[in-house]
Amino acid sequence: MKIKLGLVYGGKSAEHNVSLQTALAVINALDMNKFDIHPIYINENGEWVRGNALEAPVKGVSTLKLQDGGNTVSPVSLNSELFPANVKGQEKLDVIFPLLHGPNGEDGTVQGLLELLNIPYVGNGVLASAAGMDKVVMKNLFAQAGLAQANYVSFIKSDYEKSPELAHKQVEEVLGYPCFVKPANLGSSVGINKCKDQQSLENAIKEAFEFDRKIIIEEGIVGREIEVAVIGNDEPTCSVVGEIAPKKEFYDYKAKYEDGDTDLIIPGNITEKEYETIKDMAIKSFKAIDGSGLVRADFFLTADGEALINEVNTMPGFTPYSMFPLLWKHTGVEYPQLIEKLVDLALERFAQKQQIKHTF
Repeated sequence: MKIKLGLVYGGKSAEHNVSLQTALAVINALDMNKFDIHPIYINENGEWVRGNALEAPVKGVSTLKLQDGGNTVSPVSLNSELFPANVKGQEKLDVIFPLLHGPNGEDGTVQGLLELLNIPYVGNGVLASAAGMDKVVMKNLFAQAGLAQANYVSFIKSDYEKSPELAHKQVEEVLGYPCFVKPANLGSSVGINKCKDQQSLENAIKEAFEFDRKIIIEEGIVGREIEVAVIGNDEPTCSVVGEIAPKKEFYDYKAKYEDGDTDLIIPGNITEKEYETIKDMAIKSFKAIDGSGLVRADFFLTADGEALINEVNTMPGFTPYSMFPLLWKHTGVEYPQLIEKLVDLALERFAQKQQIKHTF
């Protein structure tokens, strides 16, 4: 029996287009002899549109932008008897792969929906997804776990607007320049800017608040950007490491998803001791957020060999320029195998959860 796999992609997020690219890559890598692939598109207005099962690979992201055509569905119908099993393309799904990046998808909201519907799904649960999306909460958990990281401060928009001068002074006293301003709840380098003085700091804060009500500002670290991929549930394992060598000042959105103007060095040229340290920290970070399925853990490696964790990404992209699948490829796990492994991990976790008692 083939696995009926629902792919949820798009989403009401600034990373909508990134999600489409991820979905395109995943669809074209899946073995259609093993999977019935059911596309579920969330448009930019947040409407869910379910298409018929795919019978062949798709050629471009435009094909994935499913039009309503009467197929707009309520998310709660995904695991109900609303669609009879004899209606082609609307069968009950065995497992869902949320290929969503950013808020309203990667942040625990969709994961919470799937938990309530009791549907197996790939990737991190509610807590890990929410913590991994909120950079402030994530870094607080890392600090609690004793993981070394860069200094940071954070601000809520309403508090910042009451006294921007005090906020600027705090940044300069605690972090200094250069520093990086980021929306707290966004990924893919959207809304991130490097600041070298107070004027660029003010401009960056203004832009970051356009994407979120909370921002984080981190000290600039002089070091190499090292990444490692993690998969697993209770016993996670790590890939080889890779190094990001951007030709710009930092690894921004355009370099990640559009022009490929970045050197990805895999495996990264680090010592065995450095690798063991990073691997240990990656697994600790995975467990600190109660991760499951997958994360990509990002680090800075200073000239004296100190590793500082930057962040974890609970739904890393699967585009042609993405580091996560490339790291596993160099570890010996090809892309189609990687997706199948993630589906297996989802079913494993679901089976474990079904053993939990809900009465006493």
